[in-house]
Amino acid sequence: MSMVNSQDTPALRISYSLLRVIYKFFDIDQKTRYYGTDHPLSYVEIHLISAIHRNEGVHVTGLAEILGVTKGAVSQVLMKLETKGYVLKERDPLNQSRFLLKLTPKGETAHRHHIEFHNKFDELVCQILKGQTDGNVQFLEDFIEAFDQKLDCWAEIVDP
Repeated sequence: MSMVNSQDTPALRISYSLLRVIYKFFDIDQKTRYYGTDHPLSYVEIHLISAIHRNEGVHVTGLAEILGVTKGAVSQVLMKLETKGYVLKERDPLNQSRFLLKLTPKGETAHRHHIEFHNKFDELVCQILKGQTDGNVQFLEDFIEAFDQKLDCWAEIVDP
């Protein structure tokens, strides 16, 4: 049921529509998927796989720094991914106390399917924007950028 009624201002209708789209996208993006493999992967797992792909040979501490999370959080997810056969840990020849991370062929398959998922989203956006004037596209780009910046400030206010 929509919270918008015919007496709402255009700005309120846009606000409610934007929230509805954000929640819908979040639900889609957070869904567990197989990504062309035999095990379902969570949002966190597939993004960790992608981070390892972009930074092959990274160690746990480096990956935690890249992702802005704790080493413990990375280690927990890595254990699951290693058990499922997506990630290999190899002892660092320069520092025997740490492990370097790389994807297995199965991990590479999952990463490739994850990229395809994002490409489909990009195609959807391009399809919607096709035929729009440069001015309309520029307005939307400016709106999204301003909204992104305002959300950063707003988040600090509502969650100090």
